[in-house]
Amino acid sequence: MKTKKTLKIITGAIVFLTLPSLLFFGFLYFKYNEDLPTGIQGEKADALAYNMLEALDYDAYKNTNSMEWTFKKRHHYNWNKSKNTCEVFWKDYKVYLDLNDNSQSKVYIHGFIIDSDLSDELIEKAIHYFNNDSFWLVAPYKVFDDGVERRLVKTDNNKDALLVTYTSGGSTPGDSYLWLLDDNGKPKAFKMWVSILPIDGLEASWSDWTTTESGAQLPTFHKLLILGLEITDIKGTK
Repeated sequence: MKTKKTLKIITGAIVFLTLPSLLFFGFLYFKYNEDLPTGIQGEKADALAYNMLEALDYDAYKNTNSMEWTFKKRHHYNWNKSKNTCEVFWKDYKVYLDLNDNSQSKVYIHGFIIDSDLSDELIEKAIHYFNNDSFWLVAPYKVFDDGVERRLVKTDNNKDALLVTYTSGGSTPGDSYLWLLDDNGKPKAFKMWVSILPIDGLEASWSDWTTTESGAQLPTFHKLLILGLEITDIKGTK
């Protein structure tokens, strides 16, 4: 009897703890989940992408050689964009990433260089952090990267939007993003169809833009549902 009662209590506790979460997820899923929109590839899609880059002064970003930022107060980056290397800092770790040749990357713990199985693990983690966190900073400038497909989509209010699909590269190839633009062609948000999220079509804002010393325009805040993604300590130099 005691065993049966204990199991009943445990089952009740699990239901009590998980049911609200399941109900909340179900609410979010039915409220926000969207199918990936269809769009048309070609000159009009590319023209919309070029217009977005012009609104952001792409040349200023292109001529920015070094960038620095902190993502969510957890990861800090010194990115030498011209050399394609980046120093990634978190906790007691520093990883020097050679983004052209990972075998040349180096790992430091408390300022001391290490070379072990742990260093390989930390390099992979730093690459993942960099791919994710830099995307939230510079994604609009990557719409003409190799392996990117661009499509023109008409939104429900008959506005032009840019659907971008990454067929290769990064940590999660195959992800798609629908850029929503203001009247000047500048990004104000995107919707995401990504493998890491269980709900398709979630929208994240791109706002609170800042202009670096080099002239590059970069966002400092994203809102995703009730979550805020803050990017601080942004610097960009030629």
